Amino acid sequence: MGLAIKLGANNSRCQIINNDMKKTFLVLALMFMMGTAMYADDVMKKQSDGTYVVNTTTLCKAKGFKGTTPVEVHIKDGRVVKVVSLPNAETKKYYAKVEKNLVGKFAGQKVAKAKKLAEQPKVDGCTGATYSTKAVQQNVAAALEYYQKHKKAK
Repeated sequence: MGLAIKLGANNSRCQIINNDMKKTFLVLALMFMMGTAMYADDVMKKQSDGTYVVNTTTLCKAKGFKGTTPVEVHIKDGRVVKVVSLPNAETKKYYAKVEKNLVGKFAGQKVAKAKKLAEQPKVDGCTGATYSTKAVQQNVAAALEYYQKHKKAK
């Protein structure tokens, strides 16, 4: 589709601009598609030993007291191997309670049981770190849900 504007001698310049706009649009569309594909690859990766690693940085926006609390959930043979806390802005003193009393509880659990733990309304031993605890639980639940829906595709 060409431009409908006729400017005499400059008509060819208008056509060049129109072609540049088409190229720009195509480049942007390709970048968007590549970005979408990269997003999917960044959420879950399968390691050479068969362990799936689900990263919740872009998957879940659950917030603790001071911001998001992303985690990586490592899953092998239908069991959670470990949950690793990723950098966050939570108060170290309170987040340490979450690490000590919650994060380690997921290791060794079957995915279904770990998901139930992640959905529990209260977790013992995390007094004073309620927001952080709930955010980590939501991140783990999101990771396990993503794993269950996408593991066969990898």
